[in-house]
Amino acid sequence: MSAISPTLRAVDPTARVLLPALIGGIAAATLDATSAFLTFGWGMPRAIASGLLGASAFKGGAGAWVLGLAAHYSILIAAASLYGLASRRLPFLRVNYVVCGLFYGIAIYLVMNLIVLPLSAVPFPVGPFTVATLRHDMIMQMLLVGMPISLSFRLLSARPGTR
Repeated sequence: MSAISPTLRAVDPTARVLLPALIGGIAAATLDATSAFLTFGWGMPRAIASGLLGASAFKGGAGAWVLGLAAHYSILIAAASLYGLASRRLPFLRVNYVVCGLFYGIAIYLVMNLIVLPLSAVPFPVGPFTVATLRHDMIMQMLLVGMPISLSFRLLSARPGTR
């Protein structure tokens, strides 16, 4: 006979990472894409696809557009999954979700702009950044990317009976 209650047994540890990662990643990607569409227009997914395809992404049709959008969502779902895996070992990421979400947004911004973009095939220069652009972009990443990810893990990955 198992001493574990049926409620505890029903919550799979993998589900505590997978569901919040999907919801948080999709929410963050949707908010970030909406902001980018408003700022850069409907060509934004082609700019993301240019990280994989180079300048030819801007000449591509719907396929390049969809590839860019799929890459955007994949990156943020992966980032949310990474946060979730870390939060299993570091519970303070769920407890202090506001501060950790804000800092995670900064971390995502820095990794993307200082590591991923320079190593990608984007056909435009990355940086130098103006103070105004840096401030705006970091605040957007903190609020539109970091917070939805941390909030999803706070709300959806809590163990039964705890918050």
